[in-house]
Amino acid sequence: MTRAGDVIVVGSGVAGLAAALHCAPRSVTLITKSRVGEGGSTPLAQGGVAAAMAEEDAPHLHEADTLLAGAGIAEAEVARILSHEGPERIRELIALGANFDRGPSGSLALSHEAAHSRRRIVRAGGDAIGAELVRSLVRAVSLQPSIRIVESTFTRDLLVEEGQVRGVITSHPSGSGIVYEADAVVLATGGLGHLFAKTTNPREATGDGLAMAARAGARLADLEFVQFHPTALAIGEDPMPLLTEALRGEGALLVNGHGERFMLDYSAGELEPRDVVARATWQQLMAREEVFLDARGSVGENFPARFPTVFGLCLQRGIDPRVSLIPVSPAAHYHMGGVDVDTNGRTSLAGLWACGEVASSGVHGANRLASNSLLEALVFGARIARDVRETLQSVPHKKNFDLDESALVAPSWRSAGTVEEIPCRKRLREVMFQHVGLVRDAAGLRGTLEELEHLERRVDPGDYELSNLLTVGRLVAAAALDRRESRGGHYRSDFPLADSAYQHRSYTIDSVRPIESLPSW
Repeated sequence: MTRAGDVIVVGSGVAGLAAALHCAPRSVTLITKSRVGEGGSTPLAQGGVAAAMAEEDAPHLHEADTLLAGAGIAEAEVARILSHEGPERIRELIALGANFDRGPSGSLALSHEAAHSRRRIVRAGGDAIGAELVRSLVRAVSLQPSIRIVESTFTRDLLVEEGQVRGVITSHPSGSGIVYEADAVVLATGGLGHLFAKTTNPREATGDGLAMAARAGARLADLEFVQFHPTALAIGEDPMPLLTEALRGEGALLVNGHGERFMLDYSAGELEPRDVVARATWQQLMAREEVFLDARGSVGENFPARFPTVFGLCLQRGIDPRVSLIPVSPAAHYHMGGVDVDTNGRTSLAGLWACGEVASSGVHGANRLASNSLLEALVFGARIARDVRETLQSVPHKKNFDLDESALVAPSWRSAGTVEEIPCRKRLREVMFQHVGLVRDAAGLRGTLEELEHLERRVDPGDYELSNLLTVGRLVAAAALDRRESRGGHYRSDFPLADSAYQHRSYTIDSVRPIESLPSW
């Protein structure tokens, strides 16, 4: 048993770094299965952070756009918190030394993305916002003597005693197991994109935090809502390189193999919400049409300066986006569901908080508004830290947990990033993308649940990530089967219309049991 200090933060993306930083000067142990600043989805983020920073913008306008994109089930109070506290988090990052893009006058250079009514996307390096956020936050965290970082360590499970989370059980590639005890645990483990055969998420996005919370009996929410990004670079790579939404915000067009703009049938064209654009693109692919992003006219020769990350990605793969069309396909990008949390990031289990993609605050509803995810991590990372500090001031430290040492006897952790994908994992991802992807129906969902049950019997005891993927895959498929309508990122071909009877969030408890309603917080 190792005393971790006051707080354990699991995950080192923007959510985990922000929570750890704001918890200081409390004693914090930040545990990550990668290396700080290198793993997870944050360093790959291209577009930006949405915040009402312009004179012609206002938080209430951002709030309205967020609620509209949420397709009728986004939480109004959470959207208000996000939009009104967002600008302060941006100013805080500037004070930490974040280098955001600026115009000739020195003001922030704001871009436009789909379903936003104003130009409010704060950028860095053109299309390298994630790398800049990580750089500035890692530097700030490294300057805090109260924050201890534990890298290349896999968090296997939560330590729970009488409904109270008391710490975490970890594994190291060397085979050693360590239990860390603390008065507060913050999950910031990211999403589950690697559950699908096509994804923009890195290999470590295996739903670990969601699976741990499910096993501990935490309340989960909105698991059926998975967002597929319309424009991932379709050249057979895994993960698929992302082509930022800002390209379409600056006028890039979607065309099929005949050069036809298939988004002209929609009022906002290429700037429709992501679920609409992704399904329209998918329909073209299912009709055996190729799909391309055409940025030759809108960006053209300015590509290297305006979108250097995308430009470099394309050139490395033999595509010059200044003069050539870019082949694209939808890919799993973000999970709107997760561990259910209140407006302070508290879960249903005492001692456990969650923020970032692993959490479900309700702010995204059925369909996340572009560039709201990084903002959510920043806003709720700070809110969680404040709540943790206040909670620890009023709750005395409990005696050491009486741990059964047999909990540490298990195979060593093997990371998906260092081993070749095994057939079981490959089959899981193919089935999930085919039947629990952009278009779903009852037969496919039931078949998926049956196949996952068979796959669970074949899991190697040391493959914790695959075990977690199977757990969250079953949860997502069950929630999708339960919601007999289409809304936002959840589309049922057998129930293609939205149904007012389902115009509410959905909840799951006891790991596998979806229920239609639970009392509010």
